Amino acid sequence: MDDNLFDSLRLELRRGSLTLAVLAQLRAEHYGYTLRKALADLGLEIDEGTLYPLLRRLESQALLTSEWREEGGRKKRFYRLSPDGRLMFKQLLAEWKGINDSLDRIV
Repeated sequence: MDDNLFDSLRLELRRGSLTLAVLAQLRAEHYGYTLRKALADLGLEIDEGTLYPLLRRLESQALLTSEWREEGGRKKRFYRLSPDGRLMFKQLLAEWKGINDSLDRIV
């Protein structure tokens, strides 16, 4: 079996799941490192090269808001869901649950 094909399909499968996971975690405010650590602690590893572009994209789509603040002598960018982000999270979660239920029946 082609390992490159598996890796490509695995990444495609993860892409949407990562978006939903990030939105779920940002119901509470996080900065990048704590968000990445929280996801990893829950079993979902995400590298910085994936996380930060995803955060920028979600912010450009008005699903997140961010704010620079100094904490511990360092400037950190804190992210949280916007009101539109909260609504989108609820809609995507309902869609994901429906897909997951269907896949459980199919598989």
